Amino acid sequence: MPGLNTLLHYRKEWLRHDLVAGLVLTTVLIPIGIAYAIAAGLPGIYGLYATILPLLAYAIFGPSRLLVIGPDSALAGIIFAIIVPMSAGNPERLVTLAGALAILSGLISILASLLKLGFMTELISKPIRYGYMNGIALTVLISQAPALLGVSVSSDGIFLKLKEIGLALANTQTNNISLLIGMVSLVLLLSLKRFKRLPGALLVLALATIVSAYYGLDRHDVKIMGALPKGLPSFTIPLISLNDLSSLLVGAGAIALLSNSQTSILSRSYAAKYNDHINPNKEIFGLGVANFIAGFFQGFPVNSSVSRTPVSEAAGAKTQLACITGAVIIGLLLLLAPDLLYYLPTPALAAVVITSILGFFEFKDLKRIYRIQQWEFWLSIVCFAGVVIFGVLPGIGIAISIAILEYLWDGWRPHYAILGRVDQLKGYHDISRHPSARLIPGLVLLRWDAPLFFANAELFHHCVLDSIAKSPHPVRRIVITSEPVTSVDVTSADMLVELDEQLKAAGIELCFAEMKDPVRDKLRKFGLSDRFDNDRFFPTIGQAVNGYLNAYIVEWIDWEDRV
Repeated sequence: MPGLNTLLHYRKEWLRHDLVAGLVLTTVLIPIGIAYAIAAGLPGIYGLYATILPLLAYAIFGPSRLLVIGPDSALAGIIFAIIVPMSAGNPERLVTLAGALAILSGLISILASLLKLGFMTELISKPIRYGYMNGIALTVLISQAPALLGVSVSSDGIFLKLKEIGLALANTQTNNISLLIGMVSLVLLLSLKRFKRLPGALLVLALATIVSAYYGLDRHDVKIMGALPKGLPSFTIPLISLNDLSSLLVGAGAIALLSNSQTSILSRSYAAKYNDHINPNKEIFGLGVANFIAGFFQGFPVNSSVSRTPVSEAAGAKTQLACITGAVIIGLLLLLAPDLLYYLPTPALAAVVITSILGFFEFKDLKRIYRIQQWEFWLSIVCFAGVVIFGVLPGIGIAISIAILEYLWDGWRPHYAILGRVDQLKGYHDISRHPSARLIPGLVLLRWDAPLFFANAELFHHCVLDSIAKSPHPVRRIVITSEPVTSVDVTSADMLVELDEQLKAAGIELCFAEMKDPVRDKLRKFGLSDRFDNDRFFPTIGQAVNGYLNAYIVEWIDWEDRV
């Protein structure tokens, strides 16, 4: 419990900063929590429920002093895509599914931390994450457009929704008052973003609520928040069927991967800023506990916040007490004054969601990626299209599949080089980059720039034989310069045996230079010690060359004389 340890060693001079930061943070937590609950397809009150206890849980179990946990726009579209179709319009089932999803994603995170799988947060590359998040952002944006514009939409899917919105606008089937409130709120929010210290979302929602109450806009068919349940969230066990479980598990895994990746990146960024260190496995554990508890108290999956954490930091937060203060204030609001939010208009909330989600679109860095590596840019576009065309859940599968394929491709078709001596340059170098490099007659130095595993074993075999065939002199020995080779599997070990037999039949020795000890240990484990004895391994390329020259010194002198 790293947070508890911090509180036990709390300094008095931090208290004023944390209390002020907690007050400021509350002004953002309330509107954002409500807005993201609605974006996830749930009533706004559940956004507050998903804020209170996760904040308290992470304050105790999370290692970061500054990270703010709660409903998140990055997850809202995923949650919406998972639970809304499964609920079949039943609001109680909607809440149950959301709670179960939070518990499952929390359990996955906790299990991942106990198995020390924190490194998996680095599975998704930046271009793939950009494409995936751009798709999610567009999905959430279009889902909020009807509420902002004052139109009714019944279709599912981005393209059908866009078509229905377009027809409604063309036929002027909008609620003009809702449209006015939504557009004015959006303009105000965008204008206030320049003033970092102002709680823009709170000010706009407060103004919209006052206008809505004064003019009784609910009598003009403007949707409002309505009465909120009084009191804190109650303990409930979200009971689901086995069919529901199998459907939710895929989404819960995707939520855990995405939220853990974002949390890990954000946490490490703040740790580096303050010369601190965060253990990714502890980070995953803290987030997992926050989600697990949220699910039992009428919440839904939560994440670290890239928008609220900077607010807390800018307000002077020193420790987790700032988040605890925010959670306590929201709890008091629900206990003592829940009717304050009765007249809050839905179009204004939609404007808050849209303003927040606009920050998740990434175009600038994609332009840079396009300039420096176009294939990664197109990977990002494929992920974006997968989410937009097929939906969020299939888009998750596409993003993760592409991430794995991207990783495998680098090892599947790696770079390799023939090495030679270059005048006035120490060592041995790629002859394709140094055409004047000298080759030693009868010796091939082949550098393989990847681990040896099942996907590239056949290519390695081919490259060795091809290098021998292209040698300008009859080959007596080939040395694999193995420093870049970090691993060997059973398939590649069997390939080495087959290659060695083939080369031996041709009168060619297969040797290795600079092979790492763990890789040699694997060869021994695979039973290759007798075949590849110590004479076949050289600590350096230089010693491998000297060993060859000592064995074939007459041929070498002959060649030197001819040169």
